[in-house]
Amino acid sequence: MDGGAPAELPTWARWEVPICFVILAAPAAASAAAISRVRFDPLKPRDLWIPSCKRMSPLWLLALRGLALFVLCWLLLEMVLLDGAFAFYFYTQWTFTLVIIYFLIATFVSARGCWSYSKHFTAHVENRGLLKRDVEENIDSTVNPETNSNGKAIRFGSSYGQGDIEQKAGILENLMQITYQTSAGAVVLTDIVFWGLLVPFLSVEHFSLDLLMGCMHSVNAVFLLLDTALNSMPFPWFRISYFVLWSCVYVAFQWVLHACGFSWWPYPFLELSTPWAPMWYLSLALIHIPCFGLYAVIVKAKVSFLSKFFPQAYIRPC
Repeated sequence: MDGGAPAELPTWARWEVPICFVILAAPAAASAAAISRVRFDPLKPRDLWIPSCKRMSPLWLLALRGLALFVLCWLLLEMVLLDGAFAFYFYTQWTFTLVIIYFLIATFVSARGCWSYSKHFTAHVENRGLLKRDVEENIDSTVNPETNSNGKAIRFGSSYGQGDIEQKAGILENLMQITYQTSAGAVVLTDIVFWGLLVPFLSVEHFSLDLLMGCMHSVNAVFLLLDTALNSMPFPWFRISYFVLWSCVYVAFQWVLHACGFSWWPYPFLELSTPWAPMWYLSLALIHIPCFGLYAVIVKAKVSFLSKFFPQAYIRPC
């Protein structure tokens, strides 16, 4: 009779796996339910491309988004040329790609908004010129020309503003808002795990820090924070659900790969063949709340600061 050590159970037969599955599935189900049930104020398209400061041209926000798109695409291209498709084995590249998608949509929306703004401004100037000439030609009218001219100009401006307020956001605008808030939480999570856990504690044989990797874990946050400082987009709490689903999809992707024969885990805390796996998975599930909350606090601090010190210039989201 063989007295050797018992054979180790395969990963998918270990007791930790069903517990980790529940930890993964429960937040995903709760997030999907929240998305389908939560009622929220409709998004206004103007919030997506008008800066938070009245005196700032929308072109500044467009320029920032265009620059961010170019730099981030260049960094991702360098990473893909270096590692190939293997680069997308990591959550960092997933998040980095999501940030690029956000800035791609945001650049298009800003460009379209600036074009509409310039078109309206030109029409408004031409209308004021026509009104002024009409007043001069009818100076003897019994109606006060100054009041008539101002009244017409005010009605023109008001009708534009009312039409802008009543305009509803489409699929593209809502997708932009979703990718914005999902990226916000994912970037905080990625950078905290990278700089706070992987860099200090992971051994050199599993991980090495270089300039490109350092940039990918910092530049995305820098551009996203700059965009947040300039934009006037709302930041509703319920969209943490998309952030949770994003992470759940990545973990499910890793599980599928390992079920198909992959043996190496990109992050040690995702490994299932350890009794600490349920604790790690539960910690990762819970950390989504402070990560998203930290960015929400940043947005709230911006709103509070601008509305307090620049009340006349600050544009509050509709």
